[in-house]
Amino acid sequence: MAKKQFKAESKRLLDLMINSIYTHQEIFLRELISNASDAIDKLAYLALTDQNVGMNREDFAIDIHADKKLGLLTISDNGIGMSQEELEQNLGTIAKSGSLQFRKELEKDQADVDIIGQFGVGFYSAFMVADTVTVLSKKYGEDQAWMWQSSGADGYTVSPCEKTTVGTDVILKLKPDTDDDKYSRFLEQYELQNLVKKYSDYIRYPIRMEMEKRRQKPKAEGDEEDKEPEWETYTELTTLNSMVPVWQKSKKDVTDEEYDSFYRDKFYDFEKPLAHIPISVEGAVTYKALLYIPARAPYDFYTKDYKKGLQLYSSGVMIMDRCEDLIPDHFRFVRGVVDTSDLSLNISREMLQHNRQLAIISGNLEKKIKQELLNMQKDRREDYEKFFAAFGRQLKFGAVSDYGMHKELLQDLLLFWSAKQEKLITLKEYREAMPEEQKHIYFAAGENRSRLAQLPQYQRLADKGFDVLFMTDEVDEFVPQALRTYEEKDFRNITTDDLDLSTEEEKKAAEAAAADWKDELEFIKTALAGKIVRAEVSADLGKHPVCLVPEGGMSFEMEKYFKRVSPEMAMPVEKVLQINPAHPVMQKVKELITANPDQAKQYLQILYTQGLLLADLPIENAAEYTELICGLMEDRRQDNSDEAQG
Repeated sequence: MAKKQFKAESKRLLDLMINSIYTHQEIFLRELISNASDAIDKLAYLALTDQNVGMNREDFAIDIHADKKLGLLTISDNGIGMSQEELEQNLGTIAKSGSLQFRKELEKDQADVDIIGQFGVGFYSAFMVADTVTVLSKKYGEDQAWMWQSSGADGYTVSPCEKTTVGTDVILKLKPDTDDDKYSRFLEQYELQNLVKKYSDYIRYPIRMEMEKRRQKPKAEGDEEDKEPEWETYTELTTLNSMVPVWQKSKKDVTDEEYDSFYRDKFYDFEKPLAHIPISVEGAVTYKALLYIPARAPYDFYTKDYKKGLQLYSSGVMIMDRCEDLIPDHFRFVRGVVDTSDLSLNISREMLQHNRQLAIISGNLEKKIKQELLNMQKDRREDYEKFFAAFGRQLKFGAVSDYGMHKELLQDLLLFWSAKQEKLITLKEYREAMPEEQKHIYFAAGENRSRLAQLPQYQRLADKGFDVLFMTDEVDEFVPQALRTYEEKDFRNITTDDLDLSTEEEKKAAEAAAADWKDELEFIKTALAGKIVRAEVSADLGKHPVCLVPEGGMSFEMEKYFKRVSPEMAMPVEKVLQINPAHPVMQKVKELITANPDQAKQYLQILYTQGLLLADLPIENAAEYTELICGLMEDRRQDNSDEAQG
């Protein structure tokens, strides 16, 4: 029998098909099963108009058979089969797709049949794992079956053969194992079962294989009751795939328990999700999706190792395990699947040629996810707060990333701690609760709420009945900067910004106090030279004598953040000492500046350190601070003793 050469230009093209297009050897099984499914689709479509086909939908199946002794793996279908001419055209010409041609014919008739194959190269992936590929095929309506056989780029043969049933058998003679590649694993039932589940679980026809199983032998008559049970091995034709995915079913036909069970099985999470989002869209891009909001973050979620993405299917065949383009970073916690036939896949069906369709799908999914989260926030607040504890930081990162591009999308999903209400609230809830006379949204950033509640500025605001949002995540302080305003109210950092609380009379009094303290403020600046850039009078300190505030736009918390994240980029924040001129301690300092400047300097050193403590900044010299306190206590004891003797 004369060997025929492939109609492609050279051996190099087939070598490219086998060694370069596909990144994983296991893909061959997906491709051969998809081809078998297409062949069945063609006969099933023909059966709609040709009663002689004599087969119903439930009669169609794809069978896998592994022969370990001979090293053979066979994938069989009872689809339409191929004639001698079609074998020549489809398998003898690389990149010639019979399925693509069939699809074009269907489109002319406006028929709605899903055909997976479109490039005609998937078949050749078999040569990644096989030395020889044999195809036995009998076309529907013909009496003669044909055998196509090839060992690779050297060519192929086509000859008559015996085959009693319509359809196609693809027989692979697997390559011998090497140190690097274990081809024999594709003959193991668990490996085949796993690959079918991974890539072809939702092929619409049963994918069957004879599976070895064990069962307990029945006890023979007269056996003792306590006799150890005996086991026997048997084989059973088993369907490996689910066929109809849960996302293809109508929502009314699926229970919450079924949705949750699918999530736990598919994404290996022992905890049920907080929400599921079934989606069915017809339009510019037609697709179905099933998304989930997990209840907890994976251990690596906030690391660079975490990979986002949804599982992408095309007509029930998995194309990508994590398609990053389907989900924006701010919703990277969402798990789920998207199934569409409206994709421009590359030749290997492992990647996408361009992302126009994905951009449309991603934009739609983003809206659906946001709406689901808003519904949860409104109707199931406890669940939403559980979600926010796990993923709220990601939403905040999303609000500040890309120069605040997504802030309007995300701002209503954010929660912050209300010092007044003592619970997490949204910005909308803060805004609705604001007294009429309150002009700004106030916030304070720090490591914990108890320290923030001790800030002098907070106590001033609390006395007026104004709420303050306590922000304790590292990213929190950047969020107001990105948002700038919310419902026409600007954000004010109570440790860096003017609180804008003073009346005109109070402002005039502050100006008078500043003038009255002009010389003392200069003394304070000199006494604390190298520690502060200046001293100033403040009306926002309540019952506190002093506090430290940052000079310029960067806060102390930002300084800490950059020191942790990027020490080489961190810039020291200069400090300003604000004083409360009405406080008795400051009145005492003013007296000492004239009467005992050295002791005044000691008092100022202590007050400066107290300012560090209030600002949650490290004490620069704990030993010096302790000695100052002890010295002043000793002086005070001596003064009391002198007074007693006098």
